Amino acid sequence: MFSALDWAVVAAYFLVVFAVAFNARLRARRTDEAQDYFLAGRNVGWFIIGASIFASNIGSEHLVGLAGSGATGGLAPAQFEILAGLILLLLGWLFAPFYLASGVFTMPEFLERRFSPGARTYLAAVSIVAYVLTKISVTIAAGAIVFETLMGVPFWTGAVIVVVATGVYTLWGGLRAVLYTDLVQLFVLVGGALAVTLIGLNAVGGWSGLTAALPAETFTVWRPISHPDYPWTGILFGAPILAIWYWCTDQFIVQRTLSARSVADARRATIFAGFLKQLPLFVFVLPGVIAVALMQSGRMQFEGDQALPALVQTLLPAGLRGLVAAGLLAALMSSLSSVFNSCTTLISVDIVKRMRPTISDHHLVTAGRVGVAAMTVFGLAWVPFMDVISGQLFTYIQSVQAYIAPPIAVVFLLGVLWPRANAAGAGAALAAGAIAGVLRLTGEALLGDTAGGVIGAFVGVNFLHFAFLLFVVCGALMIAVSLATGAPDAAKTAGLTIATTDRAAAAAPESPRLDIVLSVLLVLLIGAIWAVFSSLVF
Repeated sequence: MFSALDWAVVAAYFLVVFAVAFNARLRARRTDEAQDYFLAGRNVGWFIIGASIFASNIGSEHLVGLAGSGATGGLAPAQFEILAGLILLLLGWLFAPFYLASGVFTMPEFLERRFSPGARTYLAAVSIVAYVLTKISVTIAAGAIVFETLMGVPFWTGAVIVVVATGVYTLWGGLRAVLYTDLVQLFVLVGGALAVTLIGLNAVGGWSGLTAALPAETFTVWRPISHPDYPWTGILFGAPILAIWYWCTDQFIVQRTLSARSVADARRATIFAGFLKQLPLFVFVLPGVIAVALMQSGRMQFEGDQALPALVQTLLPAGLRGLVAAGLLAALMSSLSSVFNSCTTLISVDIVKRMRPTISDHHLVTAGRVGVAAMTVFGLAWVPFMDVISGQLFTYIQSVQAYIAPPIAVVFLLGVLWPRANAAGAGAALAAGAIAGVLRLTGEALLGDTAGGVIGAFVGVNFLHFAFLLFVVCGALMIAVSLATGAPDAAKTAGLTIATTDRAAAAAPESPRLDIVLSVLLVLLIGAIWAVFSSLVF
């Protein structure tokens, strides 16, 4: 049970977060209100951006879910975290210069600059719906469960506390407050998870005791092609597609990069975040494996995603329990504040400003704040629905992200790499991808494993393999339609593709040698992790 010391630690965490958020807003520039509210004045350094990218990605459901996945799947689920390091390099070295050179506020706005208003409308609508149906609802539900199972606070009370608290400082401070609170939350969530990992390892007799207690395949990140969840072919070919969409084109992540004061800061931030993304294997996934070893020895009992809360309740003393609870709250609040801010930026810039082009910055920011308030209210209203939706359908809702990723990744990649890509090609790829994704999702929901023949193959193929196949189909379609229709206006694409880099080159001076060295080191680190955790013999 939570002690007075634990509650004191959690209370101190809330005080620090609010102090940082309000101080960040008070120090904000007032010369360009919209730019400051949505993009923190485009004057943020690499360290804060990198920390925010990592912290906003790691939500409570991520923290708890990774431990639960580690308990059931060993270290293999960490592949998505490891791979993120490589894709973040793609964001920093390939995409960021074009995003910053274009001066856009949102990813849909970039698609309009490169292709057409229709592409912008599609991405804005898909992003907002995906945020509402997945990120907001999942994060609130996971946070409420953390309150209930770890702290003894009723589910609804926990949901209200966290949603309202997060909504208040996001409403007040905009992206600047989110960035600076993310920096604080990074240290809290990593510190709490590290404490659980180290104490857990000590409880099982160290690394040697852990490896002796469990089968050798638990400790490999590579699984056979027949594996239902993590086939190595899916990891190598499908997972990067999802990662490109999430890390390089999703407003939720890229908005931080857009706030950089220079291309060099944006690039170094992604390198820093790439190094941070190698931590989850050791501090988020590994605790789930430790929990299995402790359960087999009879020292604790749990099911699935209860692995992390069970470890905390079983092993941690008073005070440290409060630190870990604060870490879970940090993960929740950083993700929730980020999605609130991203949603309101999309609503303000891609909907309100397009409907009222002459709207003042002040009124645009007001619209953004109304959006934050609306998202907060909607988030609370959605929680009861999550309580009655079955776990299976809930999983289907999450899989929406996997099925919308391939066409968006195709459009952004070809848009930057191939000047001949045009609006017709982009529209065809997005439409085909949307239809295929809806059909796949509907087939899963209605037919599941009962379908046979071609339909069964379509519905039953591993989602990572499906993502790769859909990426190839959408890419081929975009190329074919682009070649069959007129070339885009060269003046319109200037500075937005690799072949027309005049504007981008002006914004991005020659790459510093240090960034090249750090990028190479990150790639070598990822290769070393893959090599060390590939062997089945320890």
